[in-house]
Amino acid sequence: MKEFKGKVAVITGAASGIGRALADRCAREGMRVVLADIEAPALARAEAEVKGSGADVLAVLTDVSQAGDVEALARKTLDAYGAVHLLCNNAGVGAGSTAWETTIKDWQWVLGVNLWGTLHGLHVFLPIMLAQDAEGHIVNTASVAGLISYSPDAPYHLTKHAIVALSEKLYYDLAWRGARVQVSVLCPAMVNTRIMDGERNRPPELQNDRSTLAVTPDMVAAFEAQRQAIEAGMSPDKVADCVFQAIVDGRFYILTHPEFTPLIEARMAALVHGQNPVDLRALTGG
Repeated sequence: MKEFKGKVAVITGAASGIGRALADRCAREGMRVVLADIEAPALARAEAEVKGSGADVLAVLTDVSQAGDVEALARKTLDAYGAVHLLCNNAGVGAGSTAWETTIKDWQWVLGVNLWGTLHGLHVFLPIMLAQDAEGHIVNTASVAGLISYSPDAPYHLTKHAIVALSEKLYYDLAWRGARVQVSVLCPAMVNTRIMDGERNRPPELQNDRSTLAVTPDMVAAFEAQRQAIEAGMSPDKVADCVFQAIVDGRFYILTHPEFTPLIEARMAALVHGQNPVDLRALTGG
């Protein structure tokens, strides 16, 4: 996909962070932009600001963990614009800690948004895109945490690995069928977003009883270190630039942080040679 002007983009998690940067870039490319997000005030602000740039914009309040919401998003998109050419399954959250200390509600929330949100997007939008028989592209937002084991919370780590695997399977399925729709998987590292404040959008029924949580000093230190690294991270606009270049190039893996390449190589080497998982702390001095 090399031509964007007049095409239709659907972006989940579009009210902030990487999603908002993708929306701004789509607008600059002359695309018609559908913004989907669960946070109503932020979505309204994003709609007004992207419209202010002169773009044709539709904002749809959407909980991607709910199939019905994503189906409604597709209906409203087709009613407004009649087509979909670029789908960015971008909504994501993080919660929890170790596999055994993470609560069931943490698992349900993170898997619902990160993994089921992506599955719902593919299930609903991909048949539409294939039926158009036109050039199209899907971008699934994973993370470098989907390629190495550095994330301090197990649900995030699991879902991002799952999105990479899902995207790889999708890549082959589309190629084998000769589809005109291509796919990329976005694997950034530290990006200056509000993901550490994702609890603001957590449904009441999936919130933890704080009085029963066992929070250790190590968990608090890991959380604060993660927050500081994200606040010092790459700008979302730069990530959006990487995404659009990858779409034009037809490139599957979008790796925005080359400094993580040695860690990815170390993990792959251990796997190929049947070694135990690599301790990234030993490699990074962290």
